[in-house]
Formats: sequence, C-alpha cells, structure tokens
Amino acid sequence: MKKIMILGASYSQLPLYEEAGKLGISTVAASIPGDWPGFQAADEFTYTDISDPAAVYEVARRFHVDGIATCCLDTGVRALGYACEHLGLKGLSAKAADISSNKFKMKEAFMAGGVNCARHICIRNRQELAEALECLEFPVVLKAVDLMGSRGIFRCNTKEEAFERYEDTMKATGKDYCLAEEFIEGETLGCEAMISNGKLLYCLPNNIDAFQSYVPTPIGHSVPYRKQKTLGARVEEQVMLAIQAVGLDNCAVNCDLIEKDGNIYVIEITGRAGATCLPETVGLYYGINYYEAIVRLAMDMEPEKLFAGHKPQQSSLSRILTSDRSGIVKEIHNTNSSAEDIIDLSFNIQPGDQVNRYENGRDRIGQVILTGENLDACEKRLEDILSKINIEFTV
Repeated sequence: MKKIMILGASYSQLPLYEEAGKLGISTVAASIPGDWPGFQAADEFTYTDISDPAAVYEVARRFHVDGIATCCLDTGVRALGYACEHLGLKGLSAKAADISSNKFKMKEAFMAGGVNCARHICIRNRQELAEALECLEFPVVLKAVDLMGSRGIFRCNTKEEAFERYEDTMKATGKDYCLAEEFIEGETLGCEAMISNGKLLYCLPNNIDAFQSYVPTPIGHSVPYRKQKTLGARVEEQVMLAIQAVGLDNCAVNCDLIEKDGNIYVIEITGRAGATCLPETVGLYYGINYYEAIVRLAMDMEPEKLFAGHKPQQSSLSRILTSDRSGIVKEIHNTNSSAEDIIDLSFNIQPGDQVNRYENGRDRIGQVILTGENLDACEKRLEDILSKINIEFTV
C-alpha cells in the first residue's frame, strides 16, 4: 500500500487524511504533540516539529513514505520541500520552499523576476529603520519575514508609529531582521493555483473579505472574481511571474495580491493551498474535491485529470466565524436550518472554551460555506445566516 505523510494534524488538514484514505493510501500524521484530530484520523503518527526540515526528512525516510503533503499552513512548507527533494518525491524544491517561507527572500526574487510588488527595505536595527523611512513613502508596513496569519505585521502612518511597531515586530519574529515596505492602498484579492511539471493546471482569482486590523486580514473568499473579465488575465500574468520568480513547481499555490488603478501587485506567494476555506472554494468552483487533487499531486497520481473537462461552476462564498469579544462560551445559539445552499456551517468551539476577540486567523470559531446564483445572492444569504448565530458567554 502507498503511504503519504501529512504535515499538520489540525482540523484544517483532516480532509487530506480522509481523501488519502478514499484513494487507498495509508497516512502518517506528523505534528508536535497535542490533542490534534489528525492523530486519530491517521493510520500512523509521529510527534515531529514540522518546521524542522531535517526532522521531517528523517521521519519521512523512516516511514518509507511515497509522498508528503500539507495545506492551509506555512509551518511545514520548508520541511516539505527539503524532504521531497532529498527523497526524490514529487513536490516543490528545497530552494523554492525556502524562498516562499521568507518574505525578504521572496521580495528579492520578485524584484529579480519582474513581478509587480511594493518597494521594500530589509531592516536590522533602528538606524536602518530611520534610513529606510527617508526612502519609502507612507504608509509603510513593518513585516516579520517568517510568520503567518498576519502576525508581526503592522501598518504605520507616521515615523513615530513605525519605531513603536518595530519593537513589536522584532519581538514576534525569530529572525534578527524584518521588512519595511510601502503599503499599496487598493483592493485586496487572492488567487489559488496548482502547477505540475511546469504546467499550470488551473488559476482561480478570488475576492477577499478582509478584517481591518493593523493590515487587512482575509476572513472570507468568494468566486468568481468580480473583475475577472477586465483584470483576470493580468492577475494570471502576475501569478505566473511570481511562480517562476520563486521557482515553484509540483505544488498547490496560494497568492495574495492588491489591485490599484487597474494594476495588479503581488503581496506574497507560497507553495501550498490557502486557508480560510479556500480548498472548498476551489472544489466548488471546479466541481471536484480539491483535497483529493492535493493528495494526487503529492503522490504523482495525475491530478490534472480532475480538472480536465470541468467547466467553472456556481458562485460560492466562504467566511470564517469570529467573535467581537473575548470570554468563556456558555452556549452556542444557531437557528439556521439545513439547506442545499449551505455547504458547511460548523463550529470549532464548544461550551466551556475560551474565545478571543478576533485579531488573526488563530481566533476563528467556525466557518460557513455557501453557494448561490451569483455573488450578490451569496452575500445576502450570508447576512441571513450570520443573523441567526449568537454566542452566549458566561458572566
């Protein structure tokens, strides 16, 4: 029996275990210790730090796996690339994985590859920050280069704010440097793609519903992209330039972009499927199970066959559920009835759990995925669904 190791064992990776099982593939869960559902879903498991390339390579070799996969998190991307390259498995290269896991290396690759992106400067101390602020136009963004979920990233409108946030950024990062870059004020959008043996299997721009914090943070996505007819080709062009600049191949692709005055700028790109329900969004649009495609790609099982002959389907919208306050959950009130257009409405909290006021992706409390005749219908339906959900907290 073929065997795949999945990096990550949280609820976000559970569909990978399920789809691998349906394909008759044995699964190995790799994650740090914890009460992760993937440990129960897998045939075997290993307590491994998936951010450690050497450790992941060693356990993959020891388990004699035929493929390695992950989704929805950046933590294991470097290790996935390293292990796949050294074991001769299908996946992105160690170099591409390293570049896509470091925002500074990524931006340098973008500049060399002709990708439209914001001007940036690497910062190692307060003096370099002062010099950079003389060269960049405000607002600027200070970025930790090694974190995900918008952690360690702050928009700054003044020099004083930049110096204050510099301390917060350096406390968050594991590096001795960070990025200062110009903030492009425009409309954020995303793009999911998959590339296999140099061939782009699909490219799906999507609308982003952003939570406005220090920087806009995605909390929802919808398709089709509202400006597909006018800007879709430009989005695909920039995504391909970014893929080539970083050297991504044999992987799912998640890309964040900004549109300003008809121009498309790439924020960042990485070699794994996006989070916040993006795999479900892709699957609904193409009429496939995208988690199956990820497994097939890792196992070199012709994922392109899933996309062949499938025309884009109905409009869909996904949204993670959030709370505007912190506290201990007393009761979850949900009066929504089951309906064909509600693909998923679920909670990852229960009475007695601590809930945090939403600041980043780790504070999500559930998700809703729905379909509709068009995007406007989806957005109206979402309002109705959210109005029937209430979280009661203990006093």
